[in-house]
Amino acid sequence: MPRRSTPRPAPAAAPAPLSTAVFQILLSLVDDPLHGYALIQDVRARTGGEVRLTASTLYAAVKRLLDSGWIEELDAPPPGERHDPRRRYYRITPLGREAARAEARRLERMTAQARAKRLLPATPIKEAR
Repeated sequence: MPRRSTPRPAPAAAPAPLSTAVFQILLSLVDDPLHGYALIQDVRARTGGEVRLTASTLYAAVKRLLDSGWIEELDAPPPGERHDPRRRYYRITPLGREAARAEARRLERMTAQARAKRLLPATPIKEAR
């Protein structure tokens, strides 16, 4: 059960563009609830180190996301996680999922425009990792 059960009303679609930190946090929470440090690690791993969130950046963004109703804090750790009173777990809300989806669509449109102008190849190139 979430701690914040009555989020402030927010628009159904995200104002564009979202900050990199906000978008990456929402992406990290799409599959499972995570605590703060796990969010930092997930973003770094998923972006190959291109995006590195500091604790202050993370928690400022988390506060804004909680206030907007795009994420919520859980009362207890998710199943399979041990209780640690220092950890706060967050999960994306339906409103947050829609905001992330709207941002992904916006980025997709911008990428299509770059391809049309031949700034990017017509077919995405797979990067070697």
